[in-house]
Amino acid sequence: MAFIATPPHEVDECRGVLRVYSDGSIWRSSKPSFNVPVHDDGSVLWKDVVFDPHHHLQLRLYKPASPSSAKLPIFYYIHGGGFCIGSRAWPNCQNYCFKLALELQAVVVSLDYRLAPENRLPAAIEDGFTAVKWLQAQAVAESPDPWLTDVADFSKVFISGDSAGGNIAHNLAVRLGSASPDLAPVLVRGYVLLAPFFGGTVLTTSEAEGPKDAFLNLELIDRFWRLSVPIGETTDHPLINPFGPVSRSLEQLALDPVLVVVGGSDLLKDRGKDYVERLKKMGKKMEYAEFEGQQHGFFTINPNSEPSKALMEVIKRFIAENSS
Repeated sequence: MAFIATPPHEVDECRGVLRVYSDGSIWRSSKPSFNVPVHDDGSVLWKDVVFDPHHHLQLRLYKPASPSSAKLPIFYYIHGGGFCIGSRAWPNCQNYCFKLALELQAVVVSLDYRLAPENRLPAAIEDGFTAVKWLQAQAVAESPDPWLTDVADFSKVFISGDSAGGNIAHNLAVRLGSASPDLAPVLVRGYVLLAPFFGGTVLTTSEAEGPKDAFLNLELIDRFWRLSVPIGETTDHPLINPFGPVSRSLEQLALDPVLVVVGGSDLLKDRGKDYVERLKKMGKKMEYAEFEGQQHGFFTINPNSEPSKALMEVIKRFIAENSS
């Protein structure tokens, strides 16, 4: 009797740009999930740089065409996508970085990182660390890139991340510690966690009771974790759940100031709020901003909305207060 091979079938799909098949094969679209026009009006200059030749990873640098001062703070923006999708080159990411560079009057560093399931955690976090070490190399180079070094203030660095990028930013804060001694002369002044993507085996109220039609619903959250958690691990892994049963205590760790931003209708809201409350009790300098009625990623989905504009002012103030 002849054996007839069953063709592979789709077992997971993420926002139309990632498909995982039963034989382990992966399909990725070359098109972005958010196909919006790029608003490049020349007010912000940008360019791409390879920061990790070994993994073929690039970052995108942005700066105002007419900066307000001779030296500008550096603001890392690490994109989201559940560790599985997204790119510095997606138009929604690029448009938000234009706004950040112009509104904050900052050099914005937007990096790519290896994606799951081909590269499960901790790959993305290692790539985030490589991207900040790249900045240190620029700061001490004998022949640095003047496009960056002529305007960048390496003593005023802020690391932000959106969703999965917020998780990466948290893990960088823990790894680098207060005043980032391993990055000298680069000095990190603070972290901005935008709707950070944390998890855990026990659901929060906002996860369990959140709307099924949310932009980031529970089924999609579970799918992202299923594809990105290290093989054999759960969502209580220390990189995913900062306060899980096997996570290190952060009590004795000195941290730079952290701003956490959530949308009031985001299923991840409770995790962000709990993160702030726990660390504040440990004596860390924490700030929490919740935007009523807003969904996960509201600031990139509709960057011109009133809540998005209000958030930009919050970030601007956080940078100013922690720059001296």
